[in-house]
Amino acid sequence: MSTTITLKGNEVHTIGTLPSVGTHIRDFALVDSGLHVKTLQDFDGKRKVFNIFPSIDTGICAASARKFNEEASNLENTVVINVSKDLPFALGRFCAAEGLNNVETLSDFRSSFGDEYEVTITDSPMKGLLSRAVIVTDADNKVIYTEQVPEITQEPNYSAAIDALK
Repeated sequence: MSTTITLKGNEVHTIGTLPSVGTHIRDFALVDSGLHVKTLQDFDGKRKVFNIFPSIDTGICAASARKFNEEASNLENTVVINVSKDLPFALGRFCAAEGLNNVETLSDFRSSFGDEYEVTITDSPMKGLLSRAVIVTDADNKVIYTEQVPEITQEPNYSAAIDALK
């Protein structure tokens, strides 16, 4: 069952629905800016905030990466993981230029993260990219909060995501 969201008011669909609160997230294999594969095991024992978005080259995506970077510096035992289909080089360039040191920015360019977490956009000019979504887990990888942002051009609810960790 797909999820309906919008892009500037026009209907867009994702491949499915976000993992449910109370379930455990699946393993993944995402690529960092050094072309190293990162998996769930790399973040063992940490609470996770997945900031998922279409492309770092848009204003809203960049703003969410900056805001979660800022918030992450105040959270104990928590990692923010930015995920998009952008190439690792573009993600690395952005993080270096912005001084984003408190987050992991990983690429789904050669994995199935978008399909497994059910955030791949299935139609519209953005087909194949990831929708804007947030998934928060506890240290045991149990989902404690999700948000499928209903309009791609809107920022996620940062305070709700951070409050889930308090």
